[in-house]
Amino acid sequence: MGEKPLKILACGDVEGSINAVFNRVRTVQKKSGQFDLLLCVGNFFGSSPEAQAEWQEYKSGAKKAPIHTYILGAASQETTRFFPSADGCELADNITYLGRRGVFSGASGLQIAYVSGREGRQDPTPAHCFSPKDLSQLVEPLISNNQFRGVDILLTSQWPRGVWQYANSPEVNTKFCGTTSISHLAFKLKPRYHFAAVEGVHYERRPYRNHVVLQENTQHVSRFIALATVNNPEKRKYLYAFNIIPMKSMEASELVKQPQDVTENPYRKMVGENTLSDPTEPASQFFFDLGKKQRGGGRGQGGRGRKRPSDGDGQNQGQPWDPDRQTQPSGPCWFCLASPQVEKHLVISIGTHCYLALAKGSLTPRHVLVLPIGHYQSVVELSSEVVKELDRYKMAVRTFYKSKGQRCVLFERNYHSQHLQIQVVPVPEDKCTTEDIKEAFMLQAQEQNMELMEIPQHTDLKQIAPPGTPYFYVELDSGEKLFYRIQKNFPLQFGREVLASEAVLNIPERADWRECKQTPEEEESLSKQLRNDFQPYDFALED
Repeated sequence: MGEKPLKILACGDVEGSINAVFNRVRTVQKKSGQFDLLLCVGNFFGSSPEAQAEWQEYKSGAKKAPIHTYILGAASQETTRFFPSADGCELADNITYLGRRGVFSGASGLQIAYVSGREGRQDPTPAHCFSPKDLSQLVEPLISNNQFRGVDILLTSQWPRGVWQYANSPEVNTKFCGTTSISHLAFKLKPRYHFAAVEGVHYERRPYRNHVVLQENTQHVSRFIALATVNNPEKRKYLYAFNIIPMKSMEASELVKQPQDVTENPYRKMVGENTLSDPTEPASQFFFDLGKKQRGGGRGQGGRGRKRPSDGDGQNQGQPWDPDRQTQPSGPCWFCLASPQVEKHLVISIGTHCYLALAKGSLTPRHVLVLPIGHYQSVVELSSEVVKELDRYKMAVRTFYKSKGQRCVLFERNYHSQHLQIQVVPVPEDKCTTEDIKEAFMLQAQEQNMELMEIPQHTDLKQIAPPGTPYFYVELDSGEKLFYRIQKNFPLQFGREVLASEAVLNIPERADWRECKQTPEEEESLSKQLRNDFQPYDFALED
């Protein structure tokens, strides 16, 4: 029989509404049975006379908490007087202050890491704040253990900055929300659950992975949940119930299972580059002094950073990779929009950073290319703003194809190519299923001794293919993604050959684009028709 899971409740800022939260807990327990713990993040105490009177009833023993309750320390100067010690202590029957920072391990083996208060920006650090030293002293003993895989739960009052990257957006002003020191903390401790508060909203992020796909062994996922304030007028969620089996009691195969909606780690780029997302924040880069186990620093810290591959002239050697900087083509480029070589009669739509064009020698009349206006070799070299518009074009073309009863297949070949081209090919829905298309790619790859791998849908290509890596990539209309890291002798027409095959479009004679050339007049006529058809979906006309 398997390990019995623990039943845990997590709560946002109580702010002195102690009766309200415990009454809510009683209601939950009456309906769902007894819970083992209540974990409170944010401000537990309130500063009003009513809140102080309410607390006095529990402190005196007149009232008792209905559950073992563990709270964080003060997150505001006004409530520091409620905490007699920085080391943690029992404040009332069944109500325990965890302490300034540390790790709480229960008899079950459940491991809870915690940091009280807000990030300190003064020296000495105020009582309601934590310092870089606090975080170092929490992290270093844990990660120095070779057996460390992560903690079960992380409790912080403040949010980690950038947690919303690759995921659903919270109802907060992200410009001012959170702190990078908590982001670094979460990245290092790899909590299965991370709870925070103080922003007054409920936000449940999609789970994110703690490993790099295809480069590291699969690890458990992390879930970030922010909780609102107790008794908030908007009725936002402030109490979260969940079951958990301690990590140490789980089979590895169960622990590392990846849910369908898992995303990339939102902090990896921030930690890898050793830069702050917000230049107004203090440089509390405490993790970069943790000795040999720490990875080398990035830009701005004396580290080497990730380098962009040389264009062959040696001028970029030693320069850090900057996604906002375009390379210059080594010769004439047929796809840079400003180039005189571009066949502008093929252009369908022009945005701010990208454009859409009819594919020369197209497989079908609606076969198009999505390309950056500037010179970039692959998707992994694009800046975030270019990626954002590229994704808008992909979505617009998908919607356009859908209206015509066609599936959308995208592929990119970063091999023997100078300028990024996303090939977008429509496949009539009555021709074959998405599964048929996927199988066609997999089978033809096997026949040519290529290991075409399926990667999770929310994978960021930059995590598995750093700039300069040759690769082939397919995205199906279901969101499924296929990836192959090119070794050598990759067939340049592979994507077209698969889609032209009998299993998909059944037009094998059109597998080579050079056999499908049209006169400039025919191309112009086809482009004009496509331009008119695409117009209702062209966001560039609205911007």
